[in-house]
Amino acid sequence: MSKIENVEYGLEKIFEEAQDFLPLLGTDYVEFIVGNAKQAAHFYKTAFGFQSYAYKGLETGCKEYASYVVKQDKIRIVLTTPLNQDSWMNDHLSKHGDGVKVVALWVNDAKKSWEETTKRGAKSYMEPTIEKDEHGEIVSAGIYTYGETVHIFVERKNYTGLFLPGFEKWESDYNPEPMGLKFIDHMVGNVGWNEMDTWVKYYEDVMGFVNFLSFDDKQITTEYSALMSKVMSNGNGRIKFPINEPAEGKKKSQIEEYLDFYNGPGVQHIAVASNDIIETVAKMRAKGVEFLSIPPDDYYQSVPKRLSDHNHELVEDIEKLKSLGIMIDADEEGYLLQIFTKPVEDRPTLFFEIIQRMGARGFGAGNFKALFEAIEREQENRGTL
Repeated sequence: MSKIENVEYGLEKIFEEAQDFLPLLGTDYVEFIVGNAKQAAHFYKTAFGFQSYAYKGLETGCKEYASYVVKQDKIRIVLTTPLNQDSWMNDHLSKHGDGVKVVALWVNDAKKSWEETTKRGAKSYMEPTIEKDEHGEIVSAGIYTYGETVHIFVERKNYTGLFLPGFEKWESDYNPEPMGLKFIDHMVGNVGWNEMDTWVKYYEDVMGFVNFLSFDDKQITTEYSALMSKVMSNGNGRIKFPINEPAEGKKKSQIEEYLDFYNGPGVQHIAVASNDIIETVAKMRAKGVEFLSIPPDDYYQSVPKRLSDHNHELVEDIEKLKSLGIMIDADEEGYLLQIFTKPVEDRPTLFFEIIQRMGARGFGAGNFKALFEAIEREQENRGTL
């Protein structure tokens, strides 16, 4: 089978191999541990167009932490900060800086999801727990994955409330217009040297995922650095987790830089989908979001041929894409448009990808060289290449 497996095999056939003991309905929310949740929420509202949604903190009777939930279409981000010196979150922040702690998965049966995964080898993070309020009950359970990242299974079928028990509606006079972000397309995890296959096997054995795309250090390479990546997906394709590990190169790769500053494995980037990436990126740039540098002219000159090689024709104005630095790639099923922010914190760790799929189900393999050269330019500016 080829490195890019869907070329010969067919995605539908690959997804059929996914086991059905852990049916996942989608991403429920992503929770960040941050140093100042109020300010972080303001950033995501202003820069990304999220809306005030829910809140838990001192005013709701919670003395340990404050959580602000921001929402845009199907995306929910929870920003949580500790309120006292004894919280475990302080150690998390000291070690990792602001970063993703929880990738919550929406399921029909949280208890069964926990039982099925823990009996297959997952380390338990939280046994099945029922939380109730006047709107019904939520059942949650959790397991550890790479590093200190966890998956929490969230069962909502008996709950009609806004978010979770203990949260109240967050009323705010400041709610910028959404910027067209629709849902989480995929989330990428960085793991240490020679750990990728271990975590691929974990997602296969423990969660029933399949590896439907693989890229080695010959495909993801520049003059100076390289990495390897495998894309894991659940059976219905709603949850996709690419897993990266470093590869040997002349200089330090972006994965090594991440591992150094995050002090271990973690979520590297979150890819969020847009139906109009030109409008979304233009709005985000106007609000101060910093993206990686624009590829050189010869990159855009090669786009028409790259698309025609797959019998596709670009619908969008290539000059507009070029002016915004949006990259284009194609596979047998269509093409995609994508762009990557610079890290959204001072540590060069977490960043975001904006993606629009025009039929393509890949991850921009044709953009890897241009993308990583842009990242290396940033690394050089930081003195970490």
